[in-house]
Amino acid sequence: MNGGKQSDASDNKWISSGARNSDEDETVTRRQSQRKRPKVEYREMDEKLAQLTEDELSPENSDTSINEDDQYGEIPEGLEGAAFRSRLPHDQITPQEANCFPDIVQNSSLKSTFLYTRNRLLELWLNNPKVELTIEAAIPQFEAPYNCNKQLISRLHGYLARYGFINFGVYKSLIKPTATKSTVIVIGAGASGLIAARQLQSFGINVIVIEGRNRVGGRIDTFSNGNWVADLGAMVITGLGGNPIDIISKQISMELSKIKQDCPLYETSGKMSYSSLVPKDKDNMVETEFNRLLEATSYMSHQIDFNNVDDKPISLGEALDLMIKLRERQVKEDLIQHYKRIIELQDQYQTTKRQLISVQTDIVQMHKDQVGADTRKQTSIDNEFQARSKARELISLFKEQDLLVNKQQEVQQKLALLESNHPSDVYLSPRDCQILNWHFANLEFANACPLNRLSLKYWDQDDDFEFSGAHLIVRHGYSCLPEALADGLKIKLNATVRNINYNEQGVEIITQSSTENDGNENVITTKYNADAVLVTIPLGIYKYNSSLIRFCPPLPDWKTSGIKRLGYGNLNKVVLCFENIFWDSKSNLFGHVNSCTSDRGELFLFWSTKRSPVLVALIAGEAAEAIENISDETIVARTVAILKGIFGASNVPQPKETRISRWYSDPFSKGSYSYVGVYASGADYDIMAAPISPVTSKTMNHTPLGTVEHGSNQPRVFFAGEHTCKNYPATVHGALLSGLREAGRIADQFIGQPYVLKENIA
Repeated sequence: MNGGKQSDASDNKWISSGARNSDEDETVTRRQSQRKRPKVEYREMDEKLAQLTEDELSPENSDTSINEDDQYGEIPEGLEGAAFRSRLPHDQITPQEANCFPDIVQNSSLKSTFLYTRNRLLELWLNNPKVELTIEAAIPQFEAPYNCNKQLISRLHGYLARYGFINFGVYKSLIKPTATKSTVIVIGAGASGLIAARQLQSFGINVIVIEGRNRVGGRIDTFSNGNWVADLGAMVITGLGGNPIDIISKQISMELSKIKQDCPLYETSGKMSYSSLVPKDKDNMVETEFNRLLEATSYMSHQIDFNNVDDKPISLGEALDLMIKLRERQVKEDLIQHYKRIIELQDQYQTTKRQLISVQTDIVQMHKDQVGADTRKQTSIDNEFQARSKARELISLFKEQDLLVNKQQEVQQKLALLESNHPSDVYLSPRDCQILNWHFANLEFANACPLNRLSLKYWDQDDDFEFSGAHLIVRHGYSCLPEALADGLKIKLNATVRNINYNEQGVEIITQSSTENDGNENVITTKYNADAVLVTIPLGIYKYNSSLIRFCPPLPDWKTSGIKRLGYGNLNKVVLCFENIFWDSKSNLFGHVNSCTSDRGELFLFWSTKRSPVLVALIAGEAAEAIENISDETIVARTVAILKGIFGASNVPQPKETRISRWYSDPFSKGSYSYVGVYASGADYDIMAAPISPVTSKTMNHTPLGTVEHGSNQPRVFFAGEHTCKNYPATVHGALLSGLREAGRIADQFIGQPYVLKENIA
């Protein structure tokens, strides 16, 4: 997923959201644009803090501790803050709550009590998420008059626990759950599968997790060797305010480090013998134009509803190309207007010049006539009258001459101004285009695909749900999260699921695993029976490796259609381990501007993830796909050559150890994380989330959470993963939330609903 775009055996956003900040004090200002942001917002940071090193900003060298504003951004306090951090409106009942508590909706007088009780329970949990919040411990924390309705407190406690708003993650259990007769199989030991398994187990359900790899984590994969640590998959936490990783990070003491967003860009000069730093004014100018282009595509899509051509949807890449062509056309039109204005002024100048010559000729002639009259010295009254008339005409001509001279000078000044401010005859210079392509590569990194595969209308449909707070990384690797979630679970590693058979009685899961005996490979087939199965495999398996798992009955058409429409992209990384740091240790990031559009995403961004001599180079867009078929030696050589161009050949040694990801080639992933394809919309994430029953219908079952089905309509196959989370797709936190959602849905179906009103309770 996304480096956080998520990590689950099926989810992993190379950039994910959430986690506790323990590093430098820095405020990152958000862009004004509401479009989905690239993962690097390198200009928006405090300039002074950007120059400080991690050592200078570490807690042991700081006089003040990191406060909550640094961690979460601006969030409310008290009960309102508890609701905010739980992704709930503090003063409204959500549609899901309304479905689970119809009696509250029907009795409006109970609304305020309901909201206070819910928010207070959230606050109590958030105050100490390392220990289970029991109903026995919660009730005494309520004061009058809210402590009178103990039944409502108990129901809300059951609801919040059931759907993972409280008592989730890695916490100390105080009450042993009552064992049930239900068994659930979870396929995939990534973030969504592991969190769901923990929740189901806490409800007393017998859970078995099956994982095809020899490790847990899915697309969270940390390389670690001594002082060398780097994440090959999910890496970045993109905000804490409302993020479930915020809670888990406190439970397992994840050491987080805030990312300094300053990102200098280097461009290749000459024949790639060396690279030079892009001047800040040039950098800022191109970034501004990049944002203008994105805003133009947003206006084009959402204001004038220009989203289709010949009944075919337009991609974001096509829209950006169109905007660039329009800007190029505008530049040409501006240039034409500029020349037209020059020609108009030149015509004015010539007209004024001719008028001036005519006036000056009249002045000379009149002056001659007046001198001739004076020599004759005739003093008649008529002659006197004519002389005075000529004098007045002469004065008038001199005034007209002055006006024409001034006009001529004015025209000359305007011409000089136009000629000295000649408009560009191109929209962007070749150099500007290369820098603009770097920004496009950064956007392709954010979405794990080339821009021409993204839906113009829906590519940023999840923007409104972005978490607040700074971006962070896990100092010792993201894998500590799935490893902690896996503790205490029954997990079968190296077991590939081949068949998912389901009917009204339950499910049968058939797996294959291989063992070697005297050089011979033995395939072992195992069958598991359960009441239900939760499938958390990545979307890429459905799309590009569908023969891996066979569903019987087959998935319904509405599900397979959603699979086809939704996109699943690729992002790769090159990890270089050195003996010493030779780059600027003050920066977490630096960019490399490629010369060609086709390879703009190739090694375009370098990360320094912690105080160790490790660099992580990112490969996005079309380049991420191309790298899958290139040898490690060639990729490493190319990466080292770029570094030598930036820092000097004598300053860059050969790396001591390297790692290269190839997520598409991974049969258990087939890519990195999901995106909204050209023919898709946010609704396709809901389609991917919808469970299926043995008697499949031609249309998706829209039964809301909190509603239980029976008989042949009872779902047996459930789905989780980042690709099933409409509001938070392509992120680790989206994977976690989807797992919590499905654990609640499954438990409701098979062991009852603890929040349902019991009429016999006083």
